[in-house]
Parts: sequence; structure tokens; C-alpha cells
Amino acid sequence: MPIKSLSSEQLCKRCSPESLNFKTTDEIQSLEKVIGQPRAFKALELGSDVTGKGFNIFVMGAPDSGRTTLSQQYLERKAASQPTPDDWCYVANFKDSRTPKSLRLPAGQSFKLKRNIEQLIKQCLTEIQKTFQGESYETGLHNLIEDLKEKQETIFNQLTQKVRDNDFLLSQTSTGFILLPAVDGKPLANEKLEELSSEQRQELENTQKELKKEVQKALVQINDLELEIEQKIEAFDNQTASFVIKPLVENLKKQYSEIEQVQAHLNAIEEDIINHFDKFQELEETDKPNFKDWFKRYEVNVIVDNSEQEGAPVILESYPSYHNLIGRLEHRLIMGASHTDFTLIRAGALHKANGGYLLIPARDMLINPYAWDSLKRTLRDAQIRILEIGSQAGTISTVSLEPEPIPLNIKIVLFGTPFLYEMMNSNDEDFAKLFKIRAKFATTIDRTPQNEYDYALYVKSAITKNNLPPFDNTAIAKLIEHSSRLARDQEKLSTQLGKITNVISEAAYWAKKENQELVTAVSVKRAIQESIYRNNLEEEYSQEMIAQGTILINTEGTAVGEVNGLSVLSIGEYAFGNPSRVTAASYPGDDGIVNIEREADLSGPTHTKGVLILSGFLGQRYARKNPLSLTASLAFEQSYGGVDGDSASAAELYALLSSIGNIPLRQDRAITGSINQHGTIQAVGGINEKIEGFFQVCQEKGLTGTQGVIIPSSNVRHLMLNDAVVAAVEDEKFHIWPIATFDEGIPLLTDLEAGERDESGTYPDGTFNAKAQEMLIEFAKRVKKFDGED
Repeated sequence: MPIKSLSSEQLCKRCSPESLNFKTTDEIQSLEKVIGQPRAFKALELGSDVTGKGFNIFVMGAPDSGRTTLSQQYLERKAASQPTPDDWCYVANFKDSRTPKSLRLPAGQSFKLKRNIEQLIKQCLTEIQKTFQGESYETGLHNLIEDLKEKQETIFNQLTQKVRDNDFLLSQTSTGFILLPAVDGKPLANEKLEELSSEQRQELENTQKELKKEVQKALVQINDLELEIEQKIEAFDNQTASFVIKPLVENLKKQYSEIEQVQAHLNAIEEDIINHFDKFQELEETDKPNFKDWFKRYEVNVIVDNSEQEGAPVILESYPSYHNLIGRLEHRLIMGASHTDFTLIRAGALHKANGGYLLIPARDMLINPYAWDSLKRTLRDAQIRILEIGSQAGTISTVSLEPEPIPLNIKIVLFGTPFLYEMMNSNDEDFAKLFKIRAKFATTIDRTPQNEYDYALYVKSAITKNNLPPFDNTAIAKLIEHSSRLARDQEKLSTQLGKITNVISEAAYWAKKENQELVTAVSVKRAIQESIYRNNLEEEYSQEMIAQGTILINTEGTAVGEVNGLSVLSIGEYAFGNPSRVTAASYPGDDGIVNIEREADLSGPTHTKGVLILSGFLGQRYARKNPLSLTASLAFEQSYGGVDGDSASAAELYALLSSIGNIPLRQDRAITGSINQHGTIQAVGGINEKIEGFFQVCQEKGLTGTQGVIIPSSNVRHLMLNDAVVAAVEDEKFHIWPIATFDEGIPLLTDLEAGERDESGTYPDGTFNAKAQEMLIEFAKRVKKFDGED
């Protein structure tokens, strides 16, 4: 039974504007839900609700599928009803400046604490200076010093009197005190000393020794009193400072009575001010930089302020570098040296999203050094630890800060392609433990009336968001058809809404350029055509070389061992059909089928597999009674790049059997489809581009009414051809034939019937299969005869 060509209605599933039940988008509302994707959002719901460790989410989908925008919108709606997380600050650790302390406060309280402590320090400055310059302090200090001086004088007077009572004088020199023998209160002259007897001298020396001990004892007592004076002055100063500071601090502590961390920090501030109250007395120094730098120890470095946050935060980190995720320690140059302190700690996205959701593009994170490893460490430890990036690399050994880690309570949502997910899952053993939820965005949804209407609502949303003119129902219908073209299926719609949005914006542009207040199908078609024109320079070059005869493609006549095959070339996101001449040569031998592309290292694994399948087909069909004694070669003529895929295996088989049986093949027809070992023609990709590519060649050389493309019948539902092809088919200038088996294509490419094998394993005379079988039997005889003679 002859194969009927497809009708024009089968080549593109149209959308009726009237079926949309509105005339323009002014009559409908914006989309308030997501088109399709129930599986992905069920996974998002689970991942965002489960609190167990490792239930982070990897959202996978094709670019422009809306995976990021739609997930972010879903999480923002959910986060709005969740608690607002706390603020976080860093403050000085007065006992160890290398390890600043973190403070956690209720949302909106961090800057209030910062202002309160700034005010406290100003009050302390004022009150300490006022108190220590006051009359009361001076009087108390004077009384304390005078009391201690009196004790010193008493000790010294008692010593002096004792020395005199023993006929000595106490004289002070630059090196200390000396004892001089005396008579009537005057030093004894040397002449008088010489007149003394030895007994008197010995007695004098003994007395002097005893007095020296008394002098040393008295000096120790005086020094102890001086130390006591210093200690009592210090204690008096501390007591005075405490008397001033403590009420101020206690008053502030009342405002934070329920926050233990703040209470502890205020106590530490109080102790530190008392220990350094002298700094607060240096009034004349307050304008000097060093003085101001010293007082930074009391600052509050607010790194997370949720005062304006309503609900849990949802943060999209578009540049997930190490520092942007984890935070950083900034540095200042002081006298040529790098310096940092707790006031230079800066938050990362993990801090800002803590208590909520952090969205990260996986690819961008992986190409940033240390970002992925640091994120894993943070999730494993459930705390954010800010480290110098040099310490991660092991290149920095200098002393730096080690801020106290902040507890982490967060959901990480990574975005990427299925390929990227598989790569991370296969190559990182931690990945599956940390990202237990996979939310996959489908690339297509069913083309139902409801989904078509939802598409219209989506267009309305894009119009409202971008302040575009309204679209009429013909424009919406054309967008729906274009969506099915992107989905490569008449019964599906594409979820690559980013690409649809681009067409919407460009259609509005062309409508405005034509001074149209309403965007119609004409503008949508113009937008699609202009997009093709911007990207199809390589396609035009290819078509031009075919038209000039540089690349040989015949669209008329017949040829043995030659057939028009179809492939697809991709330049970025733009793909186009590329007709190629597939040729075969055959002769008796035992080498089998030689894939020239493979021998030249131009064949990919799938193409090589397709060629190997041909041997199985030939053997089971034609070599059941005799060996397959064949040497044949296959090639894509004038193809100098790599060839992959099995979509040309049917064309290769027709060319091969044409060569074997010396059967001419029609050159006004092209064929695409893969074949299995039993002769079934299987679906292939890029079917629309392949047909349109061959159609352009035929159109350029002149349509004859007999030209067309043979496709797998299983590809019919994938047809969404352009208007030019549809019109040519409607006018019967071009044809598309669907086939399910190899035999069904034979009458379309030759003037022969395929022929069915009888019980004896032979085919009717004059049929395609008979001619092929007869020649293969002849090949076997020749090889056998040659081997016998040899």
C-alpha cells in the first residue's frame, strides 16, 4: 500500500485565537500560579519544610526554564509567613582581641544597641573627666596622700631621733643615706676619730652597724608606704571610676535584661573602662586619630540587620565567591602595614540569609576557588566561620582574627542543569549527604486548553512587569505555537519561559516601531524571524555554497549509492538543518562495512554504533543461507567536522543497498531516521530543522512538486514546521512522507517494490530486496571461488 504524504494540517498544530475566549490581554488577569511543574514544587515544599540535617535542595532544569525565578517566588511567598530571624553583631573580646565575640539580638535591636553603647561611652567620657577634675575627687585624693605622707614622716622622724640618740647623724647623698658619728649634734671631725681608742672605735662601728639595720628597715617601711600609696590611689581611682560608670552601665543593662550575651558584654565593657579609665581622662587627646582608634574597642559591628525584614529572608547570591558566601575580614594600611580588627568584619550571603533561604547558581559557585568547599564545611558544622582565604589555601601563616562562629540555620537551594547535578553527585561524596532533595523542572508541559490559557496569563504578567502594550489573541496564539516549536512536540508547550519572554519583548518592540498600539501575530512572527536572522549567518553560508555547487546536493534525477541525508548543526542556541550527501561503495570481500568517518577519527560513538547495526540488518535479512561476503564503505561527503548520532543510519542503509544492488535512488528526496537490526525506522531529533534545511535547498534550486523528505512515522507528532514549508505542502509543491519500516521507504526512493520474503527465504524477482540479495549471493560466490583458487 503506497505511503501517503502528510497534509499541511499535520505539519503544525495551530492554536485558534477564538479558543482563547478573549480579544486582547486587557481582558485577562496576570498569572498568579506556576505553569505546570507540580513535581518540582512538591520537592521544594518537602525540602523547605523538613528540618533534618542535609535536606538542602538542588533545583535542576534547562536554562530559561524559570527554575530560579519560580523557585525564588515560591520561597518568598512561603518565607513571608515565617519568623523574622535575629540580628547579628561582632564586638570586642577584651580578654583576647584575636577572637571577637558574636552577639545575637532580636530583629531590629542591633543598631539600637550600637547607638546605646556609643551613648554610654560618651557619657563615661564626660562623667569621668568631670569627676576626676572635681573638688570632691581632689579632696579625697589629697587626704589619702597626706595621710600616707604623715606615716612616712613619722617613720623618718623616729629613725632620725634614734640615730641622734646614738650619737650619729643621718645624711642623704645622691647614692642614698649615710651615718656619720656626731658630738652634740655635729659631725665628728676626722682628727677626733683618730684620737679615739681602738675600743671606742670598735664600739662606734658596732653602733653604726646596728643603726644601718634600722635605716634599712625604715627605708623598707617607707617604700612599702609608697607602694601602698600607689595601690590606694589606684583603688581610689577605680572606686571613683566604678562609682561613675556602674550606674550608667546598670541603667543600660536594664534594657537588655533578657539577653544574657548583651548583659555579659556590658559587664565586660564596665570592667574594661574601669581598667582603662585613664584613657577617658585624656581630654586634650580626643581629636587625635590614635585616640579615636583606641575607642573602637567599644564599637558594635552590625553585620546582619533585620529591622526592615518581614518574615524569613530569601537571598539570591548571583556571584557566589568565597568571600560573598562566607564573609570577609577587611584590612587597613597603617604606616605601610596591614591591620584588621573586629570592626572590619563583613557579612557574607550566609549571614544575611541565616534563618531563611540562600539561592546559589551551582556553576558560578564551582568556578570560584574554595567557595564549594567552604559551603560544605559550613553546612557540616552548622556554623559560619569567617577565615582568611589564604588560610584555606595554606598560603598565609600570619596572625589574623578568628571571629567566634555564628550558628547556622538555613536552607541552601542550588540551581543547575541535570548534567551539572550528575557531575556533582558522581564526583563529590559529600554532595548527596548535604543535598538530599532534588527538584527537577520539566522542559515541557501538556498542551491542554487550560495550559494554553495559562500561557496567555503569563504573557499578561510579562506585559505588566515590563510595561508593554497589550497583545491580541492572534499574537497569543502565535506564541503558543512557537512554544510547541520550542518543545519540539505538537502536544507539548515549552517551559523555557525566558525564551518566550524574549519573543514577547521583541514583538512589542516591532509593534511600537510600526506605530501599532496592539501587538498582533504579525509582530510576533517578525520577532521570531528577526531572531533567526540575527543568528543564521552560518546557515546562509551553507545554503549559499549548496546553491553555488560548492557543496554537492542533487534535488533531481537518480544516482546509485547516493542519497540525501539530513543532519543538524548548532551554533550556540541556534540550530539549523544541514543536508549532506551520503555515499556508499561496495564489492566482494570480507572486511564488512567500513565507516570512513570513523577511520578518519570524525565519527562519534553513536554514529559508529548506527553503522555497526547495519551489519546486523544485512546478515539477518540477506545472509541466512550464504555468508555475508562484503566489503563496503560509507561516507558523509564534504563533511570535514565531527559526525555523531544515528539519525543517518537509515540513509546509510539505503545508499549501501543501492550500491550493492546497483539500484538508482531518487535525488529529489531526502531521508532521516535511525534504524534497528530488524528494519524499524526510529524517531530522531531536530526533525523540523532537518526538513526546513532540505526545503530551502529545493526552494533555491526550484520546487518541482516531487521533492520532499521521508521521516520516521514516530516523528509526526514532533512537527511544528514554519509557514513556508506548510504552504508548499498545501500547494503540493513539497511533500513529507512518514514511514515505520525500511521497506516502506523503498518505493519512495526507487521505482521498485520492496518485496516480501517467502518461506524459502527468497524475494520476488525484480524487487529491491531480491536485487540486493542476488548481488550478495554473487559476492559470496566470487569470494569463495577466489579463495579456492588461491
